[in-house]
Amino acid sequence: MLGAIEAGGTKFICGVGTGPDDLEIVEIPTTAPAATIDRAVEFFRQFRSDLKAVGIASFGPVDLHPASWTYGYITSTPKPGWRNVDLAGTLAKSLDLQVGFDTDVNGAALGEARWGAADGLSDFLYLTVGTGIGGGAMVHGRVVHGLVHPEMGHIRVPHDTARDPFPGNCPYHGDCLEGLASGPAVKARWGVPARDLPEGHPGLELEAHYLALGLANWVCTLSPRRIVMGGGVTEQALLFPLMRAELLRLLNGYVQACEITSRPEHYVVRAMLGPRAGVLGALVLAEEALAKAG
Repeated sequence: MLGAIEAGGTKFICGVGTGPDDLEIVEIPTTAPAATIDRAVEFFRQFRSDLKAVGIASFGPVDLHPASWTYGYITSTPKPGWRNVDLAGTLAKSLDLQVGFDTDVNGAALGEARWGAADGLSDFLYLTVGTGIGGGAMVHGRVVHGLVHPEMGHIRVPHDTARDPFPGNCPYHGDCLEGLASGPAVKARWGVPARDLPEGHPGLELEAHYLALGLANWVCTLSPRRIVMGGGVTEQALLFPLMRAELLRLLNGYVQACEITSRPEHYVVRAMLGPRAGVLGALVLAEEALAKAG
């Protein structure tokens, strides 16, 4: 049996099991670090005799370099009280178990690759559009890390202030992609969540435009075989045909791949695992940590 945590800014989803069919979960509100981590530890201790490892897919930014003295830390997060918190190390010491650690979006990508919309693909992109925007890329069967880890929500996209005078709400960059197209940005402009925008509303076309700008950048730089999208904003089903059409318009025939040009409905797709993608991906992280430990 493996343990898993999707550590989010609003809640921790903790689970034990081996996959989607036997996963037992509990949700813990994200309050102060010590209180939140203590409740997670308490949950896992019920299963301590059967647990082999725990995986954590965490909000960030986080330190993913094992040689770093802050490995396993949440680092420069804007969430009050959580900056420079040793999440992975505290769990490992408290439970005396191997711990796998990665970003929440990389975790969701791993979950979708194992059990969801990217099953069988070695190269794809997972993007979540909700309270924030984040992405995880899998290349040759491995999620991309690097200097830190991809921060896809903070790319800069063209912002026509005549069409869209909204200044953006990212506390770091203002009108980056997250600042313009996240769930809070949509609600700040129009007064309602994206899922409540009616057909024909100008907010849908604008949101599709911004998201397609991001997708076009990643199609040209990462060349994913599929783009899998999750998060609360993507619950607005009307967005998907608009995004696909706008992506084709922006690419303007440059990328000649039939997966995009002939079957866009199979190229930009909705995530299959829904809100369980992250915690299921954390199970994969636990499995990988156990394998590394031998």
